[in-house]
Amino acid sequence: MVFDGIILGLIVGMIRGGLKQGLHAFGQLKLKGGWIFPVLLLIQLVIFAVQDQSSFVASISNYMFMGIYIVGMIFLWLNRDQHGFGLILTGVFLNFLVMAVNGGRMPVSLQAASVLDPYYVDMLSQGTVITKHYLLDESTRLPFLGDIIPLSPPYPRSQAISIGDIVMNVGIFVYIVQLMSGDKKKAEKNKPLETGSSA
Repeated sequence: MVFDGIILGLIVGMIRGGLKQGLHAFGQLKLKGGWIFPVLLLIQLVIFAVQDQSSFVASISNYMFMGIYIVGMIFLWLNRDQHGFGLILTGVFLNFLVMAVNGGRMPVSLQAASVLDPYYVDMLSQGTVITKHYLLDESTRLPFLGDIIPLSPPYPRSQAISIGDIVMNVGIFVYIVQLMSGDKKKAEKNKPLETGSSA
């Protein structure tokens, strides 16, 4: 889901600020602890790749995901002065909260999961899916924060998302659009006014 906000932000940012301005803005990008996000992404990819082969990694993956969320929120807090980061932090916290009170797993409602591949839904129903997701049931705490919102055509990708996902993606969209068009708007604002008169 995080890629939706990135893609939409890039499209709108390019329309508003232009491709050249957008690329320049990304080239000048400086965030506190900017190395943290790619490292966290890499760790998640390693967990996904290894947990199928290692029962030990699978058994502790929920705790590892919790740790990733905590470090990610620290990174967002350090950069809270950036446009949109407050929303991103709020969305990530909502996802963290529902996972934390449900053993480190994100609950997914069967109704929302019905838009996904039937093979995945079967594994989810049988509890054989070894990821950070599990099927929402009566014992789930804060179920309204789980993946309960189905997205399907005409939306480009079928997926089940949470309220936190939506808030987070709005923040990502705001950040990228501001980043790609902000300097151009400042330049236009500071541009001397043309009087149209001759000396």
